[in-house]
Amino acid sequence: MPVEKNITLERPSNVELICQFTPSGDLNSVNVTWKKGDKLLEDNYLVNATGGTLYTQHRVAVINSKQMGSYSCFFGEKKQQRGTFNLKVPEINGQNKPLITYLGDSVVLMCKCQDCLPLNWTWYGGNGSVQVPIGVPVNDKYVISGKHANETRLKITQLSEDDQGTYLCHAIFELGESEGHVKLVVLSYLVPLKVFCAIAAEVVLLVAAILLFEMYTQKKKKPSDDGKEFEQGEQLKLDDSNGIENSGPRHRKNLINPLIASPTSMLTSCNS
Repeated sequence: MPVEKNITLERPSNVELICQFTPSGDLNSVNVTWKKGDKLLEDNYLVNATGGTLYTQHRVAVINSKQMGSYSCFFGEKKQQRGTFNLKVPEINGQNKPLITYLGDSVVLMCKCQDCLPLNWTWYGGNGSVQVPIGVPVNDKYVISGKHANETRLKITQLSEDDQGTYLCHAIFELGESEGHVKLVVLSYLVPLKVFCAIAAEVVLLVAAILLFEMYTQKKKKPSDDGKEFEQGEQLKLDDSNGIENSGPRHRKNLINPLIASPTSMLTSCNS
C-alpha cells in the first residue's frame, strides 16, 4: 500500500528523503529506484541494508520552484512498494463557509498563512471564468490591508449583485505560489422578507384549515340536536293533551253527581 507524506518548504533548503522496506525474501533481490514525478532519477540516492531492512536515501537541494514536486521511492519485489514525498509551499487558509451580506453593505474578506511569511499578496475577483486582479483602489471600492505579514484583507464597500462570486488571495513565496479562496454571496433585503411572507402564508393557511374543520364539525352536529328538541316538543304536547282529556270526564262527573242527589233530597222533604 503506497505511503505518502507532505513536506512544506517556504525558503530554499537541503532536504533528505529516506525510505525503509522489510522484504519477505532476499534483500539482494529487491530493486530500488527513485522518481521525480514520472521521471526516473539515475543518481543522488543511496541504498543500504541493516538486519532484514532496506534503507534508501535521496538528497535534494531545493533552490527554486523547479525542485519542488513529488519524489517517490520504489522497492521492486513480487508486488512493488512505493513511498511518496510531496514538496510544496505553505497552504493559504481562506474561508470555508460563504460570506453572506446584503446590497449596499461593506464586507471584509481575509486570508491567512499559518506560520509563514509570503513575499507578496494579490487579490483576484471572480468574473465568470476569468480572474481579474484587484490592486489600486477604485473610487474607494476596494481597500487591501493586513495587520501582519502572514495575512491579507480585502474590504469591499457599497456591495452590489455584481460583487458576489469567488475571490482568490494569491501568495508568492521564494519557492512557488499558493492561493486560498473566499466565496461572497450578496442578497437583497427582500430575501428575508420573502421568507417571512412564506412562513406567514403557511400560518394563515393552517389557521383557515382549522376554522373550516370546526365549522364543518359544528354544522354536522346541528341537525341531530334539532331533531332531539323536536321530539321533546312533541312529547310535551302529547303529555299536555293527555292531561286535558283525563281531567275533562272527571269534571263532568263532579257536575252530574249533585244533579242525581237533588231529587232524593226533595222526596225526603216531601214525605216528611
